[in-house]
Amino acid sequence: MTVQIITIDGPSGSGKGTLAAKLAAHYQFHLLDSGALYRLLGLSLHQHNLLDALDSALEQCIKIATNLDIKFVTTETNNTQVQLDGEDVTQIIRTERVGEFASKVAAIPELRAALLERQHAFAQEPGLVADGRDMATAIFPEAQAKIYLTASAESRAARRVKQLQGMGLDVKINDILANIEARDKRDMERAVAPLKPAADAYIIDSSELGIDEVFQLMTSFVDKQLLAN
Repeated sequence: MTVQIITIDGPSGSGKGTLAAKLAAHYQFHLLDSGALYRLLGLSLHQHNLLDALDSALEQCIKIATNLDIKFVTTETNNTQVQLDGEDVTQIIRTERVGEFASKVAAIPELRAALLERQHAFAQEPGLVADGRDMATAIFPEAQAKIYLTASAESRAARRVKQLQGMGLDVKINDILANIEARDKRDMERAVAPLKPAADAYIIDSSELGIDEVFQLMTSFVDKQLLAN
């Protein structure tokens, strides 16, 4: 039996993570936050002082990618705690700095290949919601429902500032905006699996929409796609 897969791709700060989690809960599907995998690898390589040596120490980086000790633990409050080598890194991996690490890692074809099978393993019954930048175009092109969620860089920066301030971090919107624009450029122009909508993706611009409005658009689309398949 074919596993039903919903993909949500889009740039940083578009709301993919929040909405992917809501969809997974709604349909009782498994959840893959592929961005977390790249952030975790980026953080690990930084901890090993290898992030500036991705080319010269590529074999060592690939070995680390293949053997990452990662756990996603559901807490008593139904939140997801992310652990790397037994350490809670849930908040650390969501910082802009680690986001930069992830973007650098994602541009290396050999490291993307090392994480490929780990991502494919998430596709299990009753279904999967996969959130990332190339879920529909490279990882799960067979997905029955493909969504591309975007928003203006300015609105994404404003949301990110609010999120990080809620975590107690002191951030400036100009710095966040510059980081987002730089990541967009790198992600869209990379040679391997660049950020772009799949040809058959449903594109949603969330710049002026709330989470509930976007969720309604998504479930209406997904219901039609899953019934059709």
